[in-house]
Amino acid sequence: MNKLGTFQALEVMRLVDFGAYLDGQELGDILLPKRYMPEGCKPGDFLEVFIYLDSEDRIIATTEEPLATAGDFALLKVVSVNQIGAFLDWGLPKDLLVPFSEQKSKMEEGHWYIVYVYVDDESRRMVATTKLDKYLDNVPPEYHAGQEVQLMIHSKTDIGYKAIVNNMHWGMLYQNEVFRPLKSGEQLPGYIKQVREDEKLDVSLQKPGIESAMDLSDRILNMLKEQGGFLAVTDKSSPETIYSFFGESKKNYKRAVGMLYKKRIITIEPDGIRLNQ
Repeated sequence: MNKLGTFQALEVMRLVDFGAYLDGQELGDILLPKRYMPEGCKPGDFLEVFIYLDSEDRIIATTEEPLATAGDFALLKVVSVNQIGAFLDWGLPKDLLVPFSEQKSKMEEGHWYIVYVYVDDESRRMVATTKLDKYLDNVPPEYHAGQEVQLMIHSKTDIGYKAIVNNMHWGMLYQNEVFRPLKSGEQLPGYIKQVREDEKLDVSLQKPGIESAMDLSDRILNMLKEQGGFLAVTDKSSPETIYSFFGESKKNYKRAVGMLYKKRIITIEPDGIRLNQ
């Protein structure tokens, strides 16, 4: 089933002076304007296109890629505001509307916001909202500790960073486990620390447990070899210094160094660690 606001592989049915008509099945024939047609396009070809309503509310196709599709969360910039709402640049000629009723707080031109993009049931137009709660935590969080997930940083709080987990749930990154500034809208891999009794998620940027330490110990060993057998990093080094070297927490670093030391692969010295010969 072809859906508005998504990418679809559609067959070219016929060519006209101003473009090509594609088989939209239950949506009918869909125009792909000439400026978006790939060279050599002919009937019978299948094209990967994005389908949506144009400024005259006609279903249209494009080979351009929007910054978000239906069902996505995205960081987008407000390019104008009028009596209807705020309009976002989402990479297509027709700007994306956030109606006033879908604004958690008043949106301002030139500012960036994380929004959820969807197709309005009544108008069939692509719209967006900053009222994210109704699109998150709608299903039980069936994760396990250590599971890798995709994070989008939403906002900084008193205790850390609020993040969107796998486009489905809210999660919390705690400040004492973050060793570099994170930006709103930044997307990066993370890991489930725990699913709390209230079904809220605690997440981390580092792999938890022994698996993380084993991975880090291998990287420390490789770096020691690259640096001639000595690294001026100790368990007394600051968390920021350790993160700048390895992208890991001080706790994980100490665990990994301990593993190497117990195997007598390294010697711990007052000003660093040394690879045993």
